[in-house]
Amino acid sequence: MSDQDQSRVQEINISQEMKTSFMDYAMSVIVSRALPDVRDGLKPVHRRILYAMNELGITAEKAYKKSARIVGEVIGKYHPHGDSAVYETMVRMAQDFSYRYMLVDGHGNFGSVDGDAAAAMRYTEARMSKISMEIVRDIGKDTIDYQENYDGSETEPIVMPARFPNLLVNGASGIAVGMATNIPPHHLSEVIDGVLALSKNPEITVPELMEYIPGPDFPTGAEIVGVSGIRRAYETGKGSILIRAKAEIEEHNGKPRIIVNELPYQVNKARLIEKIAELVRDKKIDGITDLRDESDRTGMRIVIELRRDVNANVLLNNLYKQTALQTSFGINTLALVDGQPKVLSLKQTLVHYLEHQKVVIRRRTAYELKKAEARAHILEGLRVALDHLDEVISLIRNSQTTEIARTGLIEKYDLSHDQAQAILDMRLQRLTGLERDKIEKEYAELVEKIAELKAILADEEKVLEIIREELIDVRDRYADDRRTVITLGEDSMEDEDLIPRQNIVITVSHHGYIKRLPVSTYRSQKRGGRGVQGMGTHDDDFVRHLFITNSHDHILFFTNKGKVYRIKGYEVPEQKRTSKGIPIINLLQIDKDEYISAVIPISEFDEKHSLFFMTKYGVSKRTELNAFANIRRGGLFAIKLRDEDELHGVRLTDGSRELIVGTRKGQSIRFDENDVRLMGRTAAGVRGISLQDDDEVVGMDIIEDHHDILIVTEKGFGKRTPVGEYRQQSRGGKGIKTCNITDKNGDLVSLKVVSNDHDLMVITTNGVIIRMHVEEISQTSRNTQGVRLIRVGDEEYVSTVARVNVDEVDDEEIEEENGDMEESTEPEVSQDNTEADALKDTTADNIPEDEPEDE
Repeated sequence: MSDQDQSRVQEINISQEMKTSFMDYAMSVIVSRALPDVRDGLKPVHRRILYAMNELGITAEKAYKKSARIVGEVIGKYHPHGDSAVYETMVRMAQDFSYRYMLVDGHGNFGSVDGDAAAAMRYTEARMSKISMEIVRDIGKDTIDYQENYDGSETEPIVMPARFPNLLVNGASGIAVGMATNIPPHHLSEVIDGVLALSKNPEITVPELMEYIPGPDFPTGAEIVGVSGIRRAYETGKGSILIRAKAEIEEHNGKPRIIVNELPYQVNKARLIEKIAELVRDKKIDGITDLRDESDRTGMRIVIELRRDVNANVLLNNLYKQTALQTSFGINTLALVDGQPKVLSLKQTLVHYLEHQKVVIRRRTAYELKKAEARAHILEGLRVALDHLDEVISLIRNSQTTEIARTGLIEKYDLSHDQAQAILDMRLQRLTGLERDKIEKEYAELVEKIAELKAILADEEKVLEIIREELIDVRDRYADDRRTVITLGEDSMEDEDLIPRQNIVITVSHHGYIKRLPVSTYRSQKRGGRGVQGMGTHDDDFVRHLFITNSHDHILFFTNKGKVYRIKGYEVPEQKRTSKGIPIINLLQIDKDEYISAVIPISEFDEKHSLFFMTKYGVSKRTELNAFANIRRGGLFAIKLRDEDELHGVRLTDGSRELIVGTRKGQSIRFDENDVRLMGRTAAGVRGISLQDDDEVVGMDIIEDHHDILIVTEKGFGKRTPVGEYRQQSRGGKGIKTCNITDKNGDLVSLKVVSNDHDLMVITTNGVIIRMHVEEISQTSRNTQGVRLIRVGDEEYVSTVARVNVDEVDDEEIEEENGDMEESTEPEVSQDNTEADALKDTTADNIPEDEPEDE
């Protein structure tokens, strides 16, 4: 080796060199490739794709351009890596099952949820989506810093202005060296509401933020089971959540089948179907007779046909355990903060985003202030020229060169170089009176704008107010419905203390669909109106039960067969107002020919209260409430029924109440509950009212002093009658008339005890619902037909009537405070059934007047 070569050789410690080189490589991967920035939620490749598209002018309002052209621009100027990696990234940004709010608007084949790859980049076209324009908005107003690209020939942004919290909204996933990030997508409106709450209360806690951001919202919908994992992830930055497919159990040709409409995030549908087929082939799952994928462009639909003797709930639970119908999502909120990777809580993520927006608004304001001051400076020079017009024209005309004229203007009128040049550039048309007025008006407006911009820069609260206004604008323009439902599973009871206590409305349809809604969903309206659509109905389905309870109360479901089931209020999934809900068979293990006939919300099981039962054919029974404290998941028998009788209604009493019972043909009877002695849980009961052959019970309620008896007929008529007009009788009699039944008003469908503090909800068989104040309903005597409460169309009838307790009544909306229903001694529930085939020509004459308990 020559002396020259020897001089270039340096001895180094190989272990130290390996350590240094690997750390350099690791940091390069972490900072420049794998992790998103907390401020805009973008990795470098995503940021470069959007910047390149914006620079090329391929924006949301422009025509699509070939994907190959976009990819070439990105790898040629900003991202010197493989074209396939860039294209695959852009494809994901255009997939509605990968991004909650797509940042690229794709045209062509961009892949499918079955794992099909996108077409080659030479075939597909793309442009920026409308919402991605919010990420680059104000990028040209000095709101962000730039850096040189890989060869120094171009500049690229270090971060985007990002006018919405994209890190949480679209999530992120990436594997770096020794670390990984996995952030789920969220609902845009909820995240923005969280930022707004933080901007108003910097001391807000994570549980308080979760009132605005309850959990992730995946583009594929599905259900999140449990909230403890969400809360851990939001508090610590790390957690795991369980995602379950949305599945319904229904009957088809007398056999059960499972319909899967939504899959967990990132689950491949084709592989899932293959896995189910393998389990059936290997006999690990028994009972599936057919498996079909009926998905089309309108939505996903996987049909799993079952044998007639198979328990669909058990088989569905097996599918959850053995297939990707149920998956876990490990949350790891790792993002770059000032160039360093950090695990962030929900609040920290929002704080960093809010601080970024403060910087963006201040820099934009400073940019606009600089421009406004520069323009005002020019206008001040023009105003000087207009004030000395003749002298200025003379000076310019007598000058030999432009430089002499400029210098003369500067010296004579104390102008700047820019002002003097603006005067020289001024066109003759600006000398007209109208143009002079425009200059004065523009200058006045600029002076006002400059003062406003300076005030913004001097006051952080003004900056925050601008951020709030712009976030609300984004929310209002791009908001949509939440897709992922957050529920609690059977094994998630540790989550109970994480569920907020709030009043809720629960509805159950005739065909067994149940849902939960906030209590303020329904507006109060005037009597006789048309109402609003309260529930999406299908075929001949209609709302049958509607009641208000607390999310932590027990709900007892009594079926027509006399069985009782129990769940908590929060276990009912929350749905949209117009949604039909989920099949109640997914919550309760009821039989095929069994339906819910009464629902009772219970705060606690005590010895002071009892349950009063009334059957369709007039049999009554009273049983202590604590007899129902322990109910198995499969339910218990609450009353023994005879022949073809069915359980009609149940009421919660305290041993000192009177009850009133109404029948379809307009009869009623009032008697003391102690006329029916306490019996065991499985007793059959005694006669409560004697019915004629074509009659049946349609209403049962508890008498309250100074209240009215309200009746509603199937054709939308109703009335109030003072309780005093109904004399007390002994149980078992035929009763007295409560309504004059005619062809105009139709048979009775409901009888309730109400006061002026109540509201009434009336629901028709077409799902139309109207809410009105009880005091608006006319008060008449017993023997009248009533006044019209709701207009019903042809072949449309009143199906359900529900009473609502209100503390505060407003013309636009009813507000219910948490805890209003705590005492809940009278369940707000209707047990009315208007189906024609339910009217059976059966008598209750074979019921003895005082039958012994049948234990």
